Amino acid sequence: MIGDIFTKAVLVGILSSGIRLATPYLYAAIGETFSQRSGVLNLGVEGQMLLGAFAAFFVTYTTESMWLGLLAAAIVGLLMGLAMAFVTINLQAEQGISGIGFYLFGLGLSDLLFQKLLGTVETVSGFRPIHIPWLSDIPILGEIFFNQSALVYGAYLLVFIAWFVLNKTTLGLKIKAVGESPQAADSLGVSVSKVRYFTVMLGGTLSGIAGASLSIALLNVFQQNMTSGLGFIAVALVYFGGWRPVAVMGGALLFSMVNSLQLWVQVLNIPIPSDFAVMMPYVLTIIVLVITVQRVRPPSALSKPFERGH
Repeated sequence: MIGDIFTKAVLVGILSSGIRLATPYLYAAIGETFSQRSGVLNLGVEGQMLLGAFAAFFVTYTTESMWLGLLAAAIVGLLMGLAMAFVTINLQAEQGISGIGFYLFGLGLSDLLFQKLLGTVETVSGFRPIHIPWLSDIPILGEIFFNQSALVYGAYLLVFIAWFVLNKTTLGLKIKAVGESPQAADSLGVSVSKVRYFTVMLGGTLSGIAGASLSIALLNVFQQNMTSGLGFIAVALVYFGGWRPVAVMGGALLFSMVNSLQLWVQVLNIPIPSDFAVMMPYVLTIIVLVITVQRVRPPSALSKPFERGH
């Protein structure tokens, strides 16, 4: 029955899992925020997440160390970001097309590695909830906010670190200047290429960690195409949040809560078609894009290659 959703236990479950499910959105979207703020559109986020998810899972599976798995995911994401930066900055390839190419590369390679190195779905013991003393004992709030894994806490901490870097540091000022007017930034002695390399590689690293949060924290398994469009939703969240980390977090929570709701709808056997429930986050993505395109202004140099003297 629909009324079952409004019981205390279910509402706490929806909110708690919603907080948790926002983790991969946050890592990927904050990384993409840095990249786009410097003028580089990376549509390869999904591919970076898939390779990061596989690397994290495989290393954790073979070494039984989730921290080594997380490190492997970050390194793979960093290398993918480096490759993306070279193609878009040095070769000045069209960013949208090259991003899709990296997505397909990540999708295909993660599938191939899964078949050759694992062959079947396995499970690992990943990051477990950390009970914060006293705080986790608070009725309702403790269960929702303070009974999560290290990667969940790290994702929310990252939001405020990103806000501070972009708004309160010289590095953040350079990133925004490069994204708005690379010619002016270059004339003031800022290296446009170095700034863009940094942000794209940072974005790749965080996308790899986003993938790890799926395979060794939320699900503790790896399967083919396990992101299921999550990386593209992360890109949409950057637009939804107007390239502001805190607003991006708000969008991530909105999407994750909708996702959590549809999962609970299926668990409770509420008479809503399961296909419709699964569609809900993606329908919301389309609605959000239609609304936000009209009200936000992207960085002026977004997706535009830079060449000195032009």
